[in-house]
Amino acid sequence: MSGKDYSLAFTVDQTPQEAFEAINDVRSWWSGEVEGDTVKPGGEFSYRVAGIHYSMQKITESVPGKKVVWHVTDAKLDFAKDKDEWKGTDIVFEIAPKGGKTEVRFTHKGLASAFECYKDCSNAWGMLVNGNLRRRIATGKPQPSPW
Repeated sequence: MSGKDYSLAFTVDQTPQEAFEAINDVRSWWSGEVEGDTVKPGGEFSYRVAGIHYSMQKITESVPGKKVVWHVTDAKLDFAKDKDEWKGTDIVFEIAPKGGKTEVRFTHKGLASAFECYKDCSNAWGMLVNGNLRRRIATGKPQPSPW
């Protein structure tokens, strides 16, 4: 993890394609309200937790079984002084075979450790990605909200 990005990785027994499909099934693992297209390259979707977080993501890269990139085009973090800290950042999922398993590497590029939201946002990503998404890939079943 660098001072300019937040990153984590995990491995699962499922195939890279299964991981890719689970990542794109955003509503099944990213707790909160999701509206819009979460699959098609160029698609846009919003994510909202009332009174806490709003962001708009555009799918800028989608390579089946390998990579998904969302560019945050708008954001409002109600709990931070600089409410648009996420705006202009990229959320990246890299998928690769590793030792007979599949590795999913998640990076929120631009989520700098100097950001006011870094502690809360990195904790939330840990629960959502290393928790909900990991379980979603492993079980194939939607994961409940941790809140």
